[in-house]
Amino acid sequence: MNNILNTIVAAKKKEIEPFKRKSPIERFERDGFFWEISNRSLISSLLQPGSTGIIAEFKRKSPSKGWFKNKELEVEPVVTAYNKQAAGISVLTDDEFFGGDLDDLIQTKVVTDIPVLRKDFIIDKWQIAEAKAFGADVILLIAACLTPAEVKEFAAYANSIGLESILEVHNEEELGHCCDEVSMVGVNNRNLRTFEVDINISLQLFDKIPAGKPAITESGISSVESIVTLRNAGFKGFLIGENFMKEENPGKAFEEFVIGLK
Repeated sequence: MNNILNTIVAAKKKEIEPFKRKSPIERFERDGFFWEISNRSLISSLLQPGSTGIIAEFKRKSPSKGWFKNKELEVEPVVTAYNKQAAGISVLTDDEFFGGDLDDLIQTKVVTDIPVLRKDFIIDKWQIAEAKAFGADVILLIAACLTPAEVKEFAAYANSIGLESILEVHNEEELGHCCDEVSMVGVNNRNLRTFEVDINISLQLFDKIPAGKPAITESGISSVESIVTLRNAGFKGFLIGENFMKEENPGKAFEEFVIGLK
């Protein structure tokens, strides 16, 4: 079936091939920032007493909504505001569909001191080494575009180089991809094949998430009331991007949201 996710994955395979030939994993491990940048734990940040639990996202556009902000928007003012009270920061690094790049990731790492998630469509172990080299603390593994064996392999490799991982699922079937190697489980309320959103997906799946895996809810969260409901259900993390990025001043929108949450 032709859908948005299939289109993105096909484009991603084509995109990374020339870079893999130019910079193999060994080059990242040898010459990248592996040894320079310390890792920050998203799990610890989410579980810290008093944590907002918010993983605030920086993204310029989406396939379903188009551009929120143009390419000229600098990452630093936005993520610096996020850094004050967020539990973590998510950075979209896909260019073609989300208007992001790896410079956004490394700039975020340099000017913040909370965990940074590289949000992209990871389909190859090479991208995990790349994420580490550009400053990520956490990677996203999307069940909808990976096999259970790939999730296990990729999460194990992430662990081996000091990264945490979030397994993103949208339904009970995809929870079958969960394994010991995965650090956290994220429930995406957005169907990546149709881009329809329903936060009840998170509420329906929470009890089925394996014990010991901190649960994160993603997409469609636009109100303090939604966070209260999802937190009461047991979720520790709340990934929010569009709600802030669509505003004239995303950093200020985030700060005002947190005031309402308190």
